[in-house]
Amino acid sequence: MNWQKFKLDVIEYSKTIGIDKIGFTTSTTFDEMKIRLLHQQRLQYHSGFEEPDIDKRVDPSLLMDEPRSIISIALAYPSKMKVRVVSKKGERRGIFCRASWGTDYHVILRDRLKKLEKYILSRIPNATLKSMVDTGELVDRAVAQRAGIGWSGKNCSIITPEFGSYVYLGEMITNIPFEPDTPMEDLCGTCNKCVDICPTGALVQGGQLNAQKCIAFLTQTKGFLPDEFRGKLGNRIYGCDTCQTVCPKNKGMDYHLHVEMEPDPEIAKPLLKPLLRMSNREFKEKFGHISGSWRGKKPIQRNAIIALAHYKDDTAIDELKFVLIDDPRPVIRGTAAWALGKIGGNSAKDALLKAQRSEKDESVQLEIEKGLGFFK
Repeated sequence: MNWQKFKLDVIEYSKTIGIDKIGFTTSTTFDEMKIRLLHQQRLQYHSGFEEPDIDKRVDPSLLMDEPRSIISIALAYPSKMKVRVVSKKGERRGIFCRASWGTDYHVILRDRLKKLEKYILSRIPNATLKSMVDTGELVDRAVAQRAGIGWSGKNCSIITPEFGSYVYLGEMITNIPFEPDTPMEDLCGTCNKCVDICPTGALVQGGQLNAQKCIAFLTQTKGFLPDEFRGKLGNRIYGCDTCQTVCPKNKGMDYHLHVEMEPDPEIAKPLLKPLLRMSNREFKEKFGHISGSWRGKKPIQRNAIIALAHYKDDTAIDELKFVLIDDPRPVIRGTAAWALGKIGGNSAKDALLKAQRSEKDESVQLEIEKGLGFFK
């Protein structure tokens, strides 16, 4: 088999199925990444959502017998909405990060990888292939960097010359000996904008992230959001794009190449108040197809309450009062209590005093006290 010719054939085929960039690398271990991951673990900077076995994250031979190479793919996603909706008094809106616009990217990338697998197997029936997207064991960014897709930026994203960092990544381990591509030179240079502007200081330094402080991670947690981060959330209800939007390499980058990725403004930037009483069924029907729904409605509702407090939206007081008294979940009741205090006004204060007399949960009582503290 002429493997170089076959590689060119795979590249050409990838273009026909909507893969925007493809690269190839060896299946050797990612030794430098292992050192970084162990360091992150020692510092407790990891999120806990990752594969816990670090060796599996860096050694393809633990995931497949006799791997020879890895194919890395990238798909560009939009950074702007074609149709915009406005957040205004009485109709305040939250926002999902760009990586959660349109259909869940896991679904989209798996579709492209399955098509690529089918093509490869039609040519090499005895090929061994293992594909993964995001939730797989390997570190997508490390694979993409070594495969020449882009360089690993100071914002901890892969930055491509063609699409900036607005790309989804996936990879395929195989026993086919593809010739590896050349890793790309780091082009961040002396720019430090992403590190300097990170709202919570989660970017400890260029290329190092403390996930425990990252808003993108915090919006996905299910408990009470720590007090120190509540004022940093703004109107974000899932994810954070700040370290990407300030990146000079992303200036002017806005690609609408995949219809599945096009955002519905009413989903990507939803009205906040209707979220508060939404049932599980309603949530799944409206948001179930996007990646930002994976943790369920609870984190989204908690974040929506914090966003209403950010806006000091006094038109939401009645909704928050209802949640404070009737919602069965302490985290939601407590966050509503805190938000009522932030918004202020006699109606909010009366609601907190009333709840203080009837609330049985200690954690909620603490949030009521915080809420009442804003009136002092």
